[in-house]
Amino acid sequence: MKIRVFSFSVVLFCLITSISFSLYAQRLNGPWFGELNVGGNKLGIIFKFSNQNGVLSCTMDVPMQSLKDFGIQVVKQTETQIELKSTPLGASFKGEIANKNLIKGFWSQSGATLPLDLKPGVGEKVIRPQEPHGPFAYETKELAFYNSKDDVWLVGTLTYPLNYSLKINCPVVLLVSGSGPQNRDEEIYGHKPFLVLADYLARNGIASLRYDDRGVGKSTGDLRNCTTEDFMEDARAGVNHLKNKYHFNKIGVIGHSEGGLIAFMLAAANEIDFMVSMAGTGIKGDSLMLEQINAINRSAGQSACINMDQMKQQLGAQMDNPWMKWFFQYDPTQVIASVKIPVMALNGSKDVQVSAKSNLSAIRSLLKNGHSKNLVKEYPGLNHLFQHCNTGGGFEYYEIEETLSAEVLKDIAVWINQL
Repeated sequence: MKIRVFSFSVVLFCLITSISFSLYAQRLNGPWFGELNVGGNKLGIIFKFSNQNGVLSCTMDVPMQSLKDFGIQVVKQTETQIELKSTPLGASFKGEIANKNLIKGFWSQSGATLPLDLKPGVGEKVIRPQEPHGPFAYETKELAFYNSKDDVWLVGTLTYPLNYSLKINCPVVLLVSGSGPQNRDEEIYGHKPFLVLADYLARNGIASLRYDDRGVGKSTGDLRNCTTEDFMEDARAGVNHLKNKYHFNKIGVIGHSEGGLIAFMLAAANEIDFMVSMAGTGIKGDSLMLEQINAINRSAGQSACINMDQMKQQLGAQMDNPWMKWFFQYDPTQVIASVKIPVMALNGSKDVQVSAKSNLSAIRSLLKNGHSKNLVKEYPGLNHLFQHCNTGGGFEYYEIEETLSAEVLKDIAVWINQL
C-alpha cells in the first residue's frame, strides 16, 4: 500500500505541476498592455510574450515612441511573478500575476519607479482614417534597386496610375524618409505617412516609389556608421532606377525632414526635375539641434534656455556617432542656393523638430533667385508630421488620428501637376 500511495503522490505532483505551468504559460502568451503616467501623459506599453518549448521570451512595443519588437530579457518567471529587464534602456519591470487578466507591477528607469499594471491585449485600437484600403484605382509593384557604391539593395513599392505609360504627363516622385530607421511607409507613431501620400498621389495622376531604408525591412545594408551622405546615395540609386527602367516624363523627390535635406542635395547635383521638402532643414545642423531641444522642452513645459555647450554635454557620447558628427557640422546654405529646379518647401507652424520660422526663412532667402515656380509655405497649426495639433510635442503624434493634413496632400499634388 505504501508504494502504491507514494506512486500516486508522485503522479499527482507531476500532474499539478504540469497544469500549473500550462496555466502560467497560457496567462503570459501573447500581448499584455499597460499605461505609464509620465508627467501627466499616458504612455502605452505592450509586452508580447511567446512560449517556445517551455521557454518564455518577450518583446516590447511603445507605439507613442515608435518602438516596435524591442527585445527585453525575461530574468524571472514563476506562477505568480514576472521580471523583465532591458540593459540598453536601463529599465526593468517587476510584476505580480494576480489572475489571468491582471499583472500588477512597476516600471523602473532612470531612478524613477512608476506603477504599471498589465492586461491582456494591445489596448484600444488606434484610428487611422486616412490609411487606404482596396480596391485601388491604381497599380503597385514591389521592386529592388542597387546602390553600387555601398553594395546595398533597397526594396520598395512603386505605385502608379493605371496605364501610366500611355499618359504623356505622368510624373514620378521618390519618397525619402526622415532620420532613423524607417520602412517604406515611413511608419512612425502608429502612422504610415508615405502610404497615405502614395495613395493620394496615385489617385491624382502621380506615381511614386517608396522604399525600406538600408537595414530595414527587405533592404540590405547596415545603418550603423552611416551619415546623411550615405542615405543620399541610396536615394540617388532610386532616382537612377526610375530614369533607366521606366517612362515617366518628370522625376522628382519628396523628402521629409532629413529626406528634405537629401532632396536639396540631389537637386543641387541636377539629378532630378523638381523637389518637395517637407519640414526639411535650411540651417546648420548644430543650430537646428539647439532649436529643436529648446522647442521640445518648451512644448513639455520645461526650461527652454539651453545653450550650445550645455547641449553638447547632454548629448554626451552621441556626439561621437558618425551621423551626429556629420549632421552637426553640415551647413546646407550653398547647396540650397545653387538649386535651380522647381522647389516646394513646406513646414508646420507648430513643428518643434524643424522650426518653420528659421528654416523656411532661410530656404526662402536662399531660393530668391531660383525657379519661378518655387513655393515656400508655412501651414498654421501643423506639427512635424503635418498633423493638426495642440502643442506640436511628440506625445501628440500617436494620439492624433490624422496622418497627413488634407490641405498639404492637395497642395503637393496640384503643385506637381502644374509643373
